[in-house]
This record gives sequence, structure tokens and C-alpha cells, in this order.
Amino acid sequence: MIELALHILDIAQNSIRAKARLVQILISENPDKDYYRIVVKDNGSGMDAQTLAKVTDPFYTSRTSRKVGLGIPMLKQNAEQCGGSLQIKSTPGIGTTLTATFGYHHIDRPPLGDIIGTIMILLNNEEGTDLLYRHQTLQGEFNFDSREIKRILEGTPLVTKEIRNFLKSMIEENLDQIQITKE
Repeated sequence: MIELALHILDIAQNSIRAKARLVQILISENPDKDYYRIVVKDNGSGMDAQTLAKVTDPFYTSRTSRKVGLGIPMLKQNAEQCGGSLQIKSTPGIGTTLTATFGYHHIDRPPLGDIIGTIMILLNNEEGTDLLYRHQTLQGEFNFDSREIKRILEGTPLVTKEIRNFLKSMIEENLDQIQITKE
């Protein structure tokens, strides 16, 4: 995948398939300490030790619709070739936490890409899974919690065109405020 937002989308969709009621996405950027970290945590079904041991193998997938699972192995490869790492912790019945760390300044680190599009897709999931998105940079922090938005909207679906347009603009404006400027 050529952008990190696609990796995040893939992992979060795995969480939704695992019946997570809440998916938490944290992106933490720190050029001064040379790290770019992505954490995706869910409260889904989790994985047993045998599945967890196989999850980074590209020839393993829990899906029956295809014979390979390239998402996590590709993320692992991208992280490691950028001086970082991938860790996955999972407990059956509790959930899974995936942490991918990259060298911030590494020339091969993929760009974040369309994170707003990823968030909008995840908000449109049919399972009703809630999303908590936090993005931290040296310029500040942005927090988005779909549960809070749903409370404010008092039952108005997030999929209505006006709400989606508002949310997209709001997320974009907030991310612009914390964007690290290149020198």
C-alpha cells in the first residue's frame, strides 16, 4: 500500500469484522525524536496465540474469501524497512492492539495519505462500530470521538450527506491546525 491511511483502513476493517464495538486509532508524529507511530486498538473478539503467531505471514488469512492476507505483513515490512517495528497484542474476548512505528525522517516512509477519507469510510460501517481518532503532532492534538458526535446529534445518522460534509470539513480544519510545517 502506498499510503499509511490505507493500512489503517485495512486494520480497522479487520477490527470491525472481529465485532469490535470501538476502534481507536492514534497517530503520533514526532520529527524531533524521529518517530511516526500508528496504534489501532479494538475491543473485538481478539486472537488466540496460534492465530497471533501467524498473522504476519502473508500466506495466512482468517478469511474464507481468499487464500492470502497481505495487509498486516505489508505494514510490518513497511515499518521495518523504515527503521521501525510492528507489534501486535491480542487476547481472546478482550481485543487487539496493533502498533506500527516508523522512522519519521526515513526516505521510504509512506505518506499518511487520505486519512480523512479513511475516517469517513469507517464512520459509514454497517455494524455501528464507534471510532475514536486521535492525532498528535508537535503543533498540538486533535481528538475525534464518534460517540460524542452521536450524542450531540441525538440520533441523526452520521451517513446523511449534510452530516458527512460537516464532519469531513471539521476533521480537515482540525488536522490543518496541527500539521507539521516542512522547512
